[in-house]
Amino acid sequence: MKIRLGYVAISNVLGKKVTSSSTVTFANYKKILSEEKKLEKLRTVALSNLVSLQDIIKYNIKNNIHFYRITSALIPLVTHPEVGYWGHREFLKKDFEYVGKLINESNMRVDTHPDEFNVINSSNPKVVENTIINLSRQIEWFEDMNYKDGKMVIHIGGATGGKEVAIERFIQNFNKFPKSIKDRIIIENDDKTYTARETLMLCKTLNIPMVLDIHHHNCNNSCDDISDILEDILCTWNNEKLPPKMHFSSPKDTSLIDKVDKKHADFINPIDFINFIEVLKEFNKDIDIMLECKEKDVALFKLVDDIKSINKNYKWIDKSSFIV
Repeated sequence: MKIRLGYVAISNVLGKKVTSSSTVTFANYKKILSEEKKLEKLRTVALSNLVSLQDIIKYNIKNNIHFYRITSALIPLVTHPEVGYWGHREFLKKDFEYVGKLINESNMRVDTHPDEFNVINSSNPKVVENTIINLSRQIEWFEDMNYKDGKMVIHIGGATGGKEVAIERFIQNFNKFPKSIKDRIIIENDDKTYTARETLMLCKTLNIPMVLDIHHHNCNNSCDDISDILEDILCTWNNEKLPPKMHFSSPKDTSLIDKVDKKHADFINPIDFINFIEVLKEFNKDIDIMLECKEKDVALFKLVDDIKSINKNYKWIDKSSFIV
């Protein structure tokens, strides 16, 4: 059973100067009087983001990191209703192709996690329409990279009308989505509304993979033991080329008695992580685990060092992958 560790968007080792998440606020965009200057601003920021993304991917390759989440802020204002598509695909064609070349040649796994404003089960048709637009834009990134394995992690959403009604609305809306979106969606349990079991049931209904977030499960579980549904969660990935992916984080405040802190800690608690790996070991399946913590890749490398000092039985393949 092989475990690969990944991190989200920003490399804290590379520092703030290397960021693929630079933005242009709409307020500042409107202050630019010339249409030519507006386009120039968007191009400058987007190109900077793509160059930084190339640097981050190269850094990942150098450090044997095979799993990475691309920021959702890669292209500024492209989904804003008063800006929209401004020609970035043509302008950045070679840059996207180069990112894809780096990813494909290194067999790196990358995905995205569209933000909380993308709500498939919204009762507001305009929100659903905007969600389709936003998700389509991120699919274009994968297409322009020629990266066929890219997925987008989505939560079920809100619970307007009650959870049963909202889940049914998710199914109805999802079934109307373009196939290009449906093929890229994977669904994650959340820390407030939809438990891992409820998310699993939806994934089974739609025949799409489920992303287990173990911290979200600890926050919101209706007293379910995750061991009881782990096998079924893993099986939602049976028809996929890549192994199951999961999210792991630790609570920021560990002093709470009656609940688990929803906020993510800077680092990963290695004991909790190892205990979870030992639970997964029973199923003997390769798994990619995205670490969601404030210290990003710094936390990844610290977790590796912590695991090595605590458990000598795991066989390390490289700086971020090991065999259980």
